[in-house]
Amino acid sequence: MARLLLFGGKGGVGKTTTSTATAIHLADCGLKVLLVSSDPAHSTSDSLNVEIGTEPTPIPGVEGLYGLEMDPEAKLSSLLPKLGNMVDGMNSGNGLGGLGGLGGLGMMLDPSAKDELNDIKSDVKTSEMILPGLDEALAFDELLKHVEDPNWDVIVFDTAPTGHTLRFLSLPEIIEAWSGRLLRLMRVSGGIRSMLFGRKESEEMKVELERFRNRVLHVRRVLSDDQLTSFTLVTIPEKMGVNETQRAYQSLIEYQLPVSSCIVNRVTPEFDHPFLQKRRTAELSRISELGQMLPDVKVSSIELLDEEVVGLEKLRLVANKLYGDAICVADSLGPHEVGETVKHNIHRGMTREISEDEEQIFLHFPGIKREELSLRSDEGVLFVGLNGREREISTSIPVKASQVGAKLEGDILRLSIPLKKG
Repeated sequence: MARLLLFGGKGGVGKTTTSTATAIHLADCGLKVLLVSSDPAHSTSDSLNVEIGTEPTPIPGVEGLYGLEMDPEAKLSSLLPKLGNMVDGMNSGNGLGGLGGLGGLGMMLDPSAKDELNDIKSDVKTSEMILPGLDEALAFDELLKHVEDPNWDVIVFDTAPTGHTLRFLSLPEIIEAWSGRLLRLMRVSGGIRSMLFGRKESEEMKVELERFRNRVLHVRRVLSDDQLTSFTLVTIPEKMGVNETQRAYQSLIEYQLPVSSCIVNRVTPEFDHPFLQKRRTAELSRISELGQMLPDVKVSSIELLDEEVVGLEKLRLVANKLYGDAICVADSLGPHEVGETVKHNIHRGMTREISEDEEQIFLHFPGIKREELSLRSDEGVLFVGLNGREREISTSIPVKASQVGAKLEGDILRLSIPLKKG
């Protein structure tokens, strides 16, 4: 499972620059890194001067670095696409027994079921399908798919502005009520849904809704695990930036999200000029104030550069100021401490040891329960499943799952593959 490094703050403070520079530095240290952005403005592509798509895209010039720009709106449009039609049909009034839009199908329900359905349908409208923050929930659900993939060592997530991130953190409670109403609706209208959509599609709608609710709750668990997640706040040395950073910090702590560091960006360099000296003095005062507000967070700063930060050369310059020289990380699982001014503790997602008789693969899965794991093979290819999602695990020889020894030892899943027949 990959380490998740989130970068957040108000819009325009340099989240994309610092997160992209971090991803480049970690890849230069020999880690396999996925840089993820949910920004619809495609600023990550602009920063790297590389066109990034909705699937992991290799970044030229940085071995081990891949980029991905998510499209939550596209995923939203594919989530339970027929459910909205069903709800609309139940809510279109035509006076037929209070089950408008269903016509004679209302006769399929007994009187008590009709009353219950009428009660529920007044609560559920198509407009309620698009919850405030649902796009963020879908983005984090997509992110979780990559975090759970042991083929990555680190996921660096350039988040949306802080308000969107915080709105997501309150979603599980909203999702519980929202999905609970819809599941109740589905239970009492099972026969109708089967006739309208077919029994198979009807059940798939219900199963997908239940899976989505469970995944949203699982995302929250991952986000609050300091072995998996750390949040870096990014701000600028101005009063509004400092105040918003403090509010964001308090909210993140309330939701038990681990906040490890804060980067103050665009600090005025020291020059022998009265105007610049005055501005720098005020900014240093803001940084000192921020340090007092966040006593448990390492506050670092980076000075304003004389050129726009675009392209690998400038981004590596920022990375050097934040983390120092890139030093190759050992092949072991770790944890490995990376960085000087800003520090991150990183586990590799997967390592392997090969001897004459056996190949051993070690997967880092902190906090995972045995029942959440599965193992299977298909035509010699090995797959490890986690919470119902499977990932291909490369092996030196074709394997059968029945021949693989699997043992969960604390946070480590050890797979033993015999290399000799016998």
